[in-house]
Order: sequence, then structure tokens, then C-alpha cells
Amino acid sequence: MLKGGLVVNASGPAQLHFRSENATVELWVDSISLQPFSEDEWKAHQDQTIEKVRKSKVIFRAVDPQGRPLANASISIRQLIGNFPFGCAINKNILPNPAYKSWFTSRFRLTVFENEMKWYSTETSPGKEDYSVADTLLRFATMNGAVVRGHNVLWDDPQYNPSWVQALSPGDLEAVATKRVNSIVTRYKGQLVHWDVVNENIHHNFFESKLGETASSVFYGQANQIDGKAIPFLNDYNTIEKKDDQTSSPPKYLAKIKEIRSQGYQGPLGIGLEGHFGAPDLAYVRTSIDLLASTKLPIWVTELDVSSQPNQATYLDQIIREVRGHPAIQGLLIWAAWSPQGCYRMCLTDNNFRNLPTGDVVDKIIKELKHEDLIGTTDDEGHFETSLYHGDYEAIISHPAMPSSSSSVGMKFNVAPTTNQATLDVKFSSISFS
Repeated sequence: MLKGGLVVNASGPAQLHFRSENATVELWVDSISLQPFSEDEWKAHQDQTIEKVRKSKVIFRAVDPQGRPLANASISIRQLIGNFPFGCAINKNILPNPAYKSWFTSRFRLTVFENEMKWYSTETSPGKEDYSVADTLLRFATMNGAVVRGHNVLWDDPQYNPSWVQALSPGDLEAVATKRVNSIVTRYKGQLVHWDVVNENIHHNFFESKLGETASSVFYGQANQIDGKAIPFLNDYNTIEKKDDQTSSPPKYLAKIKEIRSQGYQGPLGIGLEGHFGAPDLAYVRTSIDLLASTKLPIWVTELDVSSQPNQATYLDQIIREVRGHPAIQGLLIWAAWSPQGCYRMCLTDNNFRNLPTGDVVDKIIKELKHEDLIGTTDDEGHFETSLYHGDYEAIISHPAMPSSSSSVGMKFNVAPTTNQATLDVKFSSISFS
């Protein structure tokens, strides 16, 4: 089955054109069906997918010391850690700002630094490296239980390299770029989950133009050899946003991956979709991710924001729900690091860290991803069944007939994406009935 999506704002006859990029392949098309979806139907499908992809069924089975089912046992469930990574970018402005710290740490356990690890921030002049700000940000994140993506090692857009790098000869450029990879990846070895190794190397080719077409492949290999824990990512824009610029369209993305593989790099790779949106085309988003998912590589939305406009919060909510529900998406980062002068394209709060409408959207999503104060009661067979988001949990089970000295039984458990259904047995060691 071929599937895709398009948005049509008119009615009338339609013509579909199918084309193969391989002239030796014939396409035979039969029984074409175009099915319309209303916005409510599309959202219902999102909700169904989230229920299927992000949650699993859990059955508690309570029994007495003799193994007999216990009806009317009370079960209270609390989520400890969620399985779907959902975070937000930060920058150095958080370090001296208690209000910013409080707002961020009360919400997120995943982050990325806006600029502080970039080459132009850590080596403003040749040989004078300064990682002090990045080090401090990493300590702050780690102390508050947040995992960190590394952004970025090198940048293929020449305007975002240090000014002193751009005019170097190929030999000198190769030397300083190799030194850069070794320096930053070694410094943060084992502390990051990902590295954007050659940022935006689908749109741009600064290193390839200077060092040869295998430059990206070489740098990915070097980074992975130094730190095998952090997955090396391709990270680019206008892949799912459907802009006029189609330089990094999904087929171009697949071609870049194939190119890097053909040039010798066979290690792990990740797909980073920046996601700088205006008005979204959700059908295009879904179709694009479907195509990229054919690689079986981890896919993250790494820099999600929406340009300022009347529907900014609505669009943000639509995009998050679309990507959160796609089974191929493994994590999501909002690109909304705060600064007093304003954020890159989208803020979540005002300068007093009161939520803007976009912040309310994010808080609503966070709440939906959690289970708080979930309470149930076992039936006549001693069973209580529920559906839980993947993650780590704690449950407290009690029964009216339990002696006061042991009023409840506690247990911790994990619900994994590979779990279709889990049955947890709760056996009370001491219980009496009047």
C-alpha cells in the first residue's frame, strides 16, 4: 500500500501523478482511493495512535496469603519517570536566574544548549578554547536530572563557523576541524545522549567543498570512535516543514544517509528534524516521517518552534500531537531558550516566567504524558486493569482487612514499549477477615 497525505482547499476533479526516479521501474496503479478526513477525525486518529504507540495495558492481580483473589483492594499509581523524552532548549541566561531555573526544572528532564557548545562559542580565536559556560550548563542539567543532547560539533553552513576558520587552507582546515572533534567529543564523552556531528550538512557543504565529499563521513566516524555512547545525528531544517526550499526534503535526507554509508561510515546514526514551522501541513509531516522511518534509524524532532502569528499556540499543539503520536519519533525538544531580548522564534513565557499561550500548550502536553494520582479498585476476581504510558511507576496497594501494622504493600514496576500487556501479582502476606 502506498500512503500519503495532502491538503486540498477546493472541491472538484483531481488528477494524481505517479513518478519513479528509476526509469527501469514500471508503476502500475489500481484501485486508487482518496479518503477525506475532517480535523476532528484527524485528531481522533492521533489520539488512537498515541494510545497504541505510547501506552500499554497493565493488570494488577491481588491475592490473599492463600492465593485467593482479593476484591476491593485499593491501588494508587504514581509515575516516577516517563519514557517519551520531551524537553526544551536552555542557554546561559538560566545560570544566574532562579525564576528561570525553577520554571525549567519543574517541567523538563531533557535539554539541549542553544549556542554554548557551538564552535564559535568555545573557540573564538585559534587555540583558545573556553568550555566554562558549557561545563556549567551541563552541571546544572545533570544536577537536576536532565539528559542533554550535544549541539553541535561542526556546522556545514560557513557563516556559523568561527570567523578565523572560514579562510583557512584545506590542510589547515582539516587539522583544526579534527582537533575540534577530538576536543569537544572527548571532553563530554559519556555525558551526552546525542551529538549533531556535522550540522545541516544536507543544506550546506562547507567542509565537503574544502576537504572533499567524504568529509561528513570522516567526522561521523571520528566522533563515534571517541564516544560510542552518544548517537551521531544528522540535523537539518525544512524536512518536515514543507517550505519552498526542498534541499533537505525526505528523499534528499535519505540520499545523504546513503552517501555517508557508501563513503565508509557504518556506525550508528540518528535523524534530527529541526522543525521550524509556520502554518503546518500535518499530512506532509506524517508522510515525511513515514518515509524517513523506512531507514529504521532513531528519529527526533530537535528544534521545534512556530513563528509568531495569531495561531502560534494552536499550531504548536497540532504539531506536537502529530509527532508525539508517530511511532517512529523517539523524542521531542522545543527550541525556546529564553533571553531578556526575546527567544529565537518562539517563547514559552514572558520575562517574569509566566506562561504564554505556547507555554500553556507545553504544560498541557506534559500533564497528558504523566499519570498523577491514578486510583483504582480490584474487582471480584482481584483484578484492576488500566492503560499506562511507558515509563517507571510506583504503586501502593491496600485492603480494608489488612492489619494496621502493615496497612499497604508498595511495588515499583516498568512499562516498556515492547510490553503489550503486563500482569503484576500482588500477594498480601498478612490479612484477616472478620
